[in-house]
Amino acid sequence: MRAPSITIGKRKIGADYPTFLIAEVGINHNGDVKIAKQIIKLAHEAGFDAVKFQKRNPDVSVPEHQKPIPRETPWGVLSYLDYKKKIEFWDKEFKEIDKYCKKLGIMWFASPWDEESVDFLEKYNVPAHKVPSALLTHESYLRRIKKTGKPVILSTGMSTEAEIKRAVSILKGVPLAILHCTSTYPCAMEELNLHYIATLKKKFPRTVIGYSGHETGISPSVVAVAAYGADIVERHVTLNRTSWGTDQAASLEKHGMETLVRDVRNVQRMKGDGKKRVYKSELPVKKKLRKV
Repeated sequence: MRAPSITIGKRKIGADYPTFLIAEVGINHNGDVKIAKQIIKLAHEAGFDAVKFQKRNPDVSVPEHQKPIPRETPWGVLSYLDYKKKIEFWDKEFKEIDKYCKKLGIMWFASPWDEESVDFLEKYNVPAHKVPSALLTHESYLRRIKKTGKPVILSTGMSTEAEIKRAVSILKGVPLAILHCTSTYPCAMEELNLHYIATLKKKFPRTVIGYSGHETGISPSVVAVAAYGADIVERHVTLNRTSWGTDQAASLEKHGMETLVRDVRNVQRMKGDGKKRVYKSELPVKKKLRKV
């Protein structure tokens, strides 16, 4: 059976193609489009295939019980709702991001965190939508995303197998990729459970399977490709891991971005095509050492 594949933009994704590498800017910009553009530039220079953001209408997406909770922020003590509004990007910022990504030649898309945000992103004709783990069980939201007909990347953190199967059944009919994920920032090595990538491949043999990593460092992401054949790798990226914000510590800085891309691409060079051959570089050695 031919390996499953999907197409995002002009990029084919699947076992027969190079690993699709997503740089998750997320909310690491802290509401500053200049910082967002700096991160985009680093991800592009490192060789990522796409950058990804998050889009919310905080009034809709923030759970009611979370809205009034006070939070220490760089702008003083704010309610959680006001903090989310403070760092949110709207049309002005996304128009700038869209223009900048087109100038560099890198794809961008986002995780919409509510149905209104799906409609918002559709205005930019994004090439795909990413379902965050938090919304995997939100059925009306999944159906709204399905209506776009765009490829969907589904993260599976904090979800049961039954919940994953239900989400996949709702999204049936659109190009789909499933990402193994553990929703802890940063994630302990003992909870990465990379072998579940292989399990997902067995349970969903007609679906592209990848990995969304929240660990520190890069080795688990490289192992996800080398040992388990992840077709997609998504990692949070930032200018500085010590910056303020919940996702920063589990993010990659410039050197980490470059190293991840280099090592993942080297894994693909090492794999070869599985056919035994004698390489030209071996011929002098063969001549020297073979007796018969």
